[in-house]
Amino acid sequence: MAGRSVNSRHLLTSGVTALAPAIWGSTYLVTTEWLPPDRPLLATTVRTLPAGLILLAFSRTLPTGRWLWRSLALGALNIGAFNFLMFVAAYRLPGGTAAMIMAVQPMLVLLLAALLIGETIRPRHVAACALGALGVVLLLFKGTVSLDFVGVAAALGAAACLAFGITLTKFWGRPDGVGLLPFTGWQLAAGGLMSLPFTLSIEGLPTTLTGTNLIGFAYLISLGAVISYAIWFRGIERLPALAVSFLALGSPIVATILGYLIRHETFSFLQLLGILVIITAVLLAQPRPATPRARLPLPIRS
Repeated sequence: MAGRSVNSRHLLTSGVTALAPAIWGSTYLVTTEWLPPDRPLLATTVRTLPAGLILLAFSRTLPTGRWLWRSLALGALNIGAFNFLMFVAAYRLPGGTAAMIMAVQPMLVLLLAALLIGETIRPRHVAACALGALGVVLLLFKGTVSLDFVGVAAALGAAACLAFGITLTKFWGRPDGVGLLPFTGWQLAAGGLMSLPFTLSIEGLPTTLTGTNLIGFAYLISLGAVISYAIWFRGIERLPALAVSFLALGSPIVATILGYLIRHETFSFLQLLGILVIITAVLLAQPRPATPRARLPLPIRS
């Protein structure tokens, strides 16, 4: 009964955490359909800085001591650099292709978690990585797809940022006495502040915004940042790093399905097979409760 209870909690935590990459999977469609064109820095700043400031105003807790530079490091990896590279990939690659390429990050987490955290690499983890990579390859079969080099490089860079961000967040943990919302706000604010000067100096502020643009930014700030990142960091605390990284594979699945339903992109049998393979990889990488050892009967003394 105890094993079933632990397994149920793990499955529930995994299911809740999977909501974050599912939301992020919709970001690619929101970017191409609702945001001003070719403004990855603006999208990064508007998505993260207001969300971080909202959480900081609500919690009224600021980082101190070593958590000043740790917040900057995590904010750069998890928020600033990751979002900028993700938006570059979203602008330059078709549909959910960017999310699919970024799905290589579990293989990076597998190595980083073993080196920094000491998580054990098990045969099922290696098998899950192989299945995840195979599923992503199958998802890339979209008929005629022209892959932009800059977009591909940005997607790979975003995957690396996410992998390092997951591992360091798990390695450093959360400071004692600090809640999940201020911890999330530190990183969102740090990432947004880092991207702000680049936004102002390189892209500048837009002169006009449509109602659709405003709806897109509101979606990114609320669901795409405040809610999804709080869910994500909660999952990192409660699950092994590798298990969390595999949940991020839900992003290419959602991006591909939305591209098919809304933008009428090609959805082949191989893509359906790829989705099933990725789901199998995610389930294979999730933590399992330890099997209780059977007690040996005591010897009968004569």
